Amino acid sequence: MASLRVGCAFVFAVLLLLEVASAELTGYFGTKSRYEDVNPYLVRDPLSLGPAAVGSGLPPSCAPLQLRALLRHGTRYPTAEQIRRLGDLHARLLRRRPAADAGAAAAACPVATDLAAWQMWYNESLDGRLAPQGRRDMEQLARRLAARFPALFAARRRLVLASSSKHRCLQSGAAFRRGLGPSFSLGSDEVEVNDSLMRFFDHCAKFVALVEENDTAMCQVKAFKEGPEMKKVVEKAASALCLPVEELNADLVQVAFLTCSYELAIKNVTSPWCSLFSEEDAKVLEYLNDLKQYWKRGYGYDINSRSSCILFQDIFQHLDKAVEESKSSKPISSPVIVQVGHAETLQPLLALMGFFKDDEPLKANNYIRQAHRKFRTGQIVPYAANLVFVLYHCDQVKNPEEEYQVQMLLNEKLMLFQHSNETISTYADLKDYYKSILENCHFKEECELPKVNNTAIDEL
Repeated sequence: MASLRVGCAFVFAVLLLLEVASAELTGYFGTKSRYEDVNPYLVRDPLSLGPAAVGSGLPPSCAPLQLRALLRHGTRYPTAEQIRRLGDLHARLLRRRPAADAGAAAAACPVATDLAAWQMWYNESLDGRLAPQGRRDMEQLARRLAARFPALFAARRRLVLASSSKHRCLQSGAAFRRGLGPSFSLGSDEVEVNDSLMRFFDHCAKFVALVEENDTAMCQVKAFKEGPEMKKVVEKAASALCLPVEELNADLVQVAFLTCSYELAIKNVTSPWCSLFSEEDAKVLEYLNDLKQYWKRGYGYDINSRSSCILFQDIFQHLDKAVEESKSSKPISSPVIVQVGHAETLQPLLALMGFFKDDEPLKANNYIRQAHRKFRTGQIVPYAANLVFVLYHCDQVKNPEEEYQVQMLLNEKLMLFQHSNETISTYADLKDYYKSILENCHFKEECELPKVNNTAIDEL
């Protein structure tokens, strides 16, 4: 009986340590972060609208005319490439010691033994597909948005629903539609595929050639992988796994870290892979993820954000149409427009608008100085991230310009506009602030490859 109590106490202690390890790491998973890590109140109540916004500045006489929501798909499985890397790492742990030495190896290397015993349940057929949790993400988001803007989401109002062609986005769109219930009017039963807006980056030849397929464009990422911070994390992981350090690299260690995030996001469990990492390790690995996003989708190169002007302009074209319809006393033809894309859809658009820009660029050699950076992708584009534009018509205003006003929400939180540092802007002021992008950013010209034979870095 005593031995049973000791055994139970040991198991409980291990589980407690894993829970603590997971809690320390959850804020650092970057683009693989759960939506609940941005809005923790949702853990307790998935349909909560959160704390009441203070000082929104919206006059009581304002009524919403149109909502435009850009969503990232819900929680997904790892990609086939990530699954292959995890399989490779797991196989190395299985080969680490002969079966005859199992007892001695377990005592000498408990973490490695636990991970070798972990069941590798991922298979390549999952390849980035939407997880069941991802469907719940979307259904619950739909219900919260409908509760937040009941007039726009009223029965028989028309919903325009579009998506990237990727399966996880199409399924996310369908789940969002289900979350609204049967009374909402949809143009057709199918979610419209619109890759020209949701995957604009695939259609931008300059981005594809000079960033996506250009290894030198990611030189800061490569340098950080080989730098002292990552070297320390790799060496620590090799020691814990009782593997020669030569058998590990930054990519394998990163996939172990991401497995910790996937297990939490997909299955809501604390994975034994989490035990490999401290909070300081997690900060380093988050920076590695953010570096890649910064240089590939953010402020690193102008073309990253400029390629999104086709989407930015489309947003304002629909807002313009709603304003014109309102002025003509016509019904708003598209009161709710919802489009489902990717982190790679939202991040360039936010950069184009000037959000989350640090004074100093993220580089391989300024990790310490960037400890309090604005550009933290886990806070900006977790799973189910959403950027919402809401156009209002306001009565009893002092001047005509105040009749149409706009708010923006990121992940259901009001954003401060760049030009005013306020959470509400007249539509006229907003258009004026972004006038250059609206009038002078032409997707075809921006994305055309240079005709002269410059090097990629010179062009970028």
